[in-house]
Amino acid sequence: MRVEKETLVGYEQANSSKLPRFAAFLLISIALVAGFLLGQKFHDFWLYGSFEKANLDYSSLDEIYNVLRNVYDGDINESDLIDGARRGMVAGLGDAYTEFFTSDEASVYFDGLEGSFEGIGAELGRVNEILTVTWVLDGSPAAKIGLQNGDIIAKVDGESSLDWAPEYAVTKIRGEAGTVVKLVIIRGQEAIEKAITREKINEPSVRYEIKDGNIGYLRISRFGATDTAELTRKAAREFVDKKVSGIVVDLRSNGGGYVTAARDVASLWLDKNEIIAVERGRLTPEVELYSTGQATLAGIKTVVLINDYTASASEILAGALRDGKKATLIGVRTYGKGVVQSIKPLSDGSQLKITSARWYTPGGTNIDHTGLKPDEEVEFDADVYQKSGRDNQLVRALELLK
Repeated sequence: MRVEKETLVGYEQANSSKLPRFAAFLLISIALVAGFLLGQKFHDFWLYGSFEKANLDYSSLDEIYNVLRNVYDGDINESDLIDGARRGMVAGLGDAYTEFFTSDEASVYFDGLEGSFEGIGAELGRVNEILTVTWVLDGSPAAKIGLQNGDIIAKVDGESSLDWAPEYAVTKIRGEAGTVVKLVIIRGQEAIEKAITREKINEPSVRYEIKDGNIGYLRISRFGATDTAELTRKAAREFVDKKVSGIVVDLRSNGGGYVTAARDVASLWLDKNEIIAVERGRLTPEVELYSTGQATLAGIKTVVLINDYTASASEILAGALRDGKKATLIGVRTYGKGVVQSIKPLSDGSQLKITSARWYTPGGTNIDHTGLKPDEEVEFDADVYQKSGRDNQLVRALELLK
């Protein structure tokens, strides 16, 4: 989903449309006729706000629509035109994180954040403006047929998909368990065909275990609203009960999620009322996000694993622990998503995900487009991992905690 896999700072993804761009941009007027009015009551993950009514001249677009309606040699589906027009208005901003979702796409987006769906078990994002696999879930259909992080999705059931938005791609790739989806992926210079049988996927956002006898390992794949905070607290209690000497927090390829979940996790290390992040935007000149917990894990040496797919809410957590001197960052520079989105529902069930502010680490750094630099840079050795299963980044983290 590049998930924020926020109002939501997460699941980094760019706009795209199934319809040709000229139709999307030229038919904006259709969207307004259909009722492009924002609701006053909405689910907002980061802030609440409202829009002023626009006073724009749409007459030239009305004219173009009338020409299309009278001259176009083919069927016109007005519902598709409306959706395309609304996508075009949003895409016109040139902001990769401000997106229009149909009601179906919105459901896919939020279901993905909670980890329950029927599909292949792979997270998708936009990398260099191309649809790309950013994480493959262990034991999933995607893992079973050898799909890998970094694979480019070139075709889905014969349709070119390179410029699809991840949310739209997910609507095409997911489907009823037992059915098959055919993908063409690009890996290096090779095009590979894959036929994948969909399954029911129930993936918790957190996994944890004890490694090397006394080191806690905590893998967070996304920041969901329902299970992330609960599972991390459970892991923290077990780590304390078993008297671990160190903790690895694995945020690699975590595309983000709910800011409140990132706050709850950070609060396991930070004393109450410490600053986790600062938001600054048009509607909120400055809002500070504070820790709320009892710092269950404070004092336990911690290493955070990061990579170039670590984004958004994951970067908030990593930045807060680094600036609070609670953890060492190991891996490579993170994705660099230092902006916050709010969700606004529209009258027909569709929704807008809108960039509403920028966030800053407790030290005052905005990492948008630059990311977080690790304290120790360790490139992932994919060749060694594929041959032996040895995760050299994790090995280095464990070494630092011994």
